[in-house]
Amino acid sequence: MLRRTFAALTVSAISTIAAPLFAQDGEAIRIGEINHFKRMAAFAEPYRKGYEMAVEEVNAAGGIDGRPIEVIFRDDQGEPGEAIRIAEELMTREGTVMITGSILSNVGLAISSLADRQGWVYLASEPLADALVWSEGNPWTFRLRASTYMQAAMLAEEAAKTDAIRYATIAPNYAYGNDAVAAFKEVLTELKPEVEFVVEQWPQLFQIDAGAEVQALEGAKPDAIYNVTFGPDLAKFVREGGDRGLFDGREVFGLLSGEPEYLEPLGPEAPEGWVVTGYPWYAFDDGPNAEFVNAYETRWDETPKNGSLVGYMTGLSVAAALREADSLEPDAIRAAFEGLSVTGPVGEVIYREIDNQATMGAFVGTTAVEDGQGVMVDWSYRDGADYLPDDETVSERRPSE
Repeated sequence: MLRRTFAALTVSAISTIAAPLFAQDGEAIRIGEINHFKRMAAFAEPYRKGYEMAVEEVNAAGGIDGRPIEVIFRDDQGEPGEAIRIAEELMTREGTVMITGSILSNVGLAISSLADRQGWVYLASEPLADALVWSEGNPWTFRLRASTYMQAAMLAEEAAKTDAIRYATIAPNYAYGNDAVAAFKEVLTELKPEVEFVVEQWPQLFQIDAGAEVQALEGAKPDAIYNVTFGPDLAKFVREGGDRGLFDGREVFGLLSGEPEYLEPLGPEAPEGWVVTGYPWYAFDDGPNAEFVNAYETRWDETPKNGSLVGYMTGLSVAAALREADSLEPDAIRAAFEGLSVTGPVGEVIYREIDNQATMGAFVGTTAVEDGQGVMVDWSYRDGADYLPDDETVSERRPSE
């Protein structure tokens, strides 16, 4: 019942978008999706399943003016150069009308640059670096997920409520980590000017020496820690820090640390008491979020991850833009994304005209262990629109426009 209800709501929301495309005898509209399906399977595979589920629902409802959507999934191994090669092939040989995808921000930035040069729409589903829509933003790149700035601001808001003054940070040394630390420092300092940052640790992505990092953080004697590691790096950091007592008596704020992709593998070793962003799929009792979880479990016979939600919203966004566009020309699709409204499990999401950033928010809560499993408790959904700087600031940070 929940699945049928949710699908009906989704189809209804999609079908209300105006300006259908001219039908061409039911020929499929092809979308190119580039992602790290092998290198980051924990996120990318649930993402793909969520994406496919959205497309199935759209096509079952008649597609785009009678034309089905077909997604061409390609694996870039998490390498920017390979992503560029694939993107060029999708644009020139595969007949796609736009590109979606990527998780790692360095890969997303590479695809974004190509999209700008080629005049081709790129929907960056997951890359979180602020540069993607600000310092290196361009008219052809749109981002779905809440950025590093938005999620860092949510955590800084919670950090400002504590007594902590001395902060340590740890983040992977690339675009996402750099932006995430800068944003947290900026917002927290504005909210609580007396804070100080006593140490910053920058391990290489997926090459963390957790023992050395923990020792350096402990040596600075911070009151609180801001953690931006994820995936296998997070697991090593949590285990080493737990064994050495790094987290005892300290506030810890973790970007992405509550996402089931990264929290569930820790099992009973999951940290407790961290304030995190994540996705508490197991805690939805009713409403669109619960309906989405039920539909996903029914379709795939497994529980969703945060990637599942992002993939699903990517599929809905693509369909909404295609229905809004008056042709399949790149300019028409780009214009359709500007100010586009999409309704999904978390409510309405708008792609802002000022910077092409969507207002999709994030769930913020506290980690706990229940029945031997890491979960988020005391959580709430934060609307992304509430955690972005004003238009004047955004214009200063997006010099290209």
